[in-house]
Amino acid sequence: MTEELQQGLIRISDDVVATIAGLAALETPGVAAMSGGISEGLAKRLSGRNAQKGVSVEVGQVEAAIDLRIVVQYGIPIQEVGRRLQDNVREAVENMTGLTVVEVNVKIEGVAFKDEETEEAHRVK
Repeated sequence: MTEELQQGLIRISDDVVATIAGLAALETPGVAAMSGGISEGLAKRLSGRNAQKGVSVEVGQVEAAIDLRIVVQYGIPIQEVGRRLQDNVREAVENMTGLTVVEVNVKIEGVAFKDEETEEAHRVK
């Protein structure tokens, strides 16, 4: 986003938008983890520092498009997780940046079972 003010120019980096989207995604109920894709192996649980993994953005002057790759928790309806995720990410990015989010595309790349989540949480510590 570029906005001319009397004092200068404001530009929001793609990385900033990707971080906001990633953090909003991780806070969405039913999202077990973000997925880094096939090249990064199995999906990894992320901390705030790695919130851009599983997120691709295209940022223009006033609009943004966001692609997310996620792993959902087993037992929660995938379509509900997807819709809630789209809403949460759109709201967070629009509120924090002033950009209009034209699309939030979600790709479900896996399902996490309770045992996998527990084992993964122990490995992270």
